Amino acid sequence: MPSIAILLAAGSGQRMQGQVEDKILASINDQPALVYSLKAFARSRVIDSYLIVYRDEAQKKAIEAIIVAHGFSHLKIQVVLGGAERQLSVINALNAIDGNCDYVYIHDCARPCIHTEAIKDVHSAVQEDQAASLAHPVADTIKRIETVGVLRKITLEDLDRSRLWAMETPQAFAFKGILTAYQNVIKKKLTITDDSAAAATIGLKTTLIPNKHPNPKLTTPTDLAYIEHLLKIPNS
Repeated sequence: MPSIAILLAAGSGQRMQGQVEDKILASINDQPALVYSLKAFARSRVIDSYLIVYRDEAQKKAIEAIIVAHGFSHLKIQVVLGGAERQLSVINALNAIDGNCDYVYIHDCARPCIHTEAIKDVHSAVQEDQAASLAHPVADTIKRIETVGVLRKITLEDLDRSRLWAMETPQAFAFKGILTAYQNVIKKKLTITDDSAAAATIGLKTTLIPNKHPNPKLTTPTDLAYIEHLLKIPNS
């Protein structure tokens, strides 16, 4: 059952406020962030080949250099040009896959703390249920506001925290199902923020896999120190 990992690296990183030029290439404990995701997937032994989605020619060259310098040349890795939005990057990668693929794992390389064990858990679930995602239950009290940007003297709506889950990556799917889902998203010009949302547009249901390990996304400069700390912990 051939499986392909789509590793998303084309994000603009605008919220890094210029402190990190490229968060996927950023040095974390003396290694580029991308290396941690590649290592975790390679160690899982559930992936047959890789598609790394890049942003521009300069990043492509940097990624290709990392593959060689960090000993990943033996892996079957292709690079694919991304799009202006995440969903366009994913569809570009899906379109680059030939028919000889059963499962696709979509992972944001801005989550370098991904654990091999978690990838294996997703692997088991997607084989059984055809769609699976890492996630964690929301711990904070969540309120919904009436109008975006209006924060003074407003009525706050309570949401049932017991039913709220924060989505992570990787998210994995039967290839034909997620390809059809993204084709539907593009055709209808929908806006989505993750792959399970694409799946939902054609009625596909997703199995949530509670992640036993912290898997934060490198989004702002303050995330960097926390992620560096996590990656220093043995078996993280």
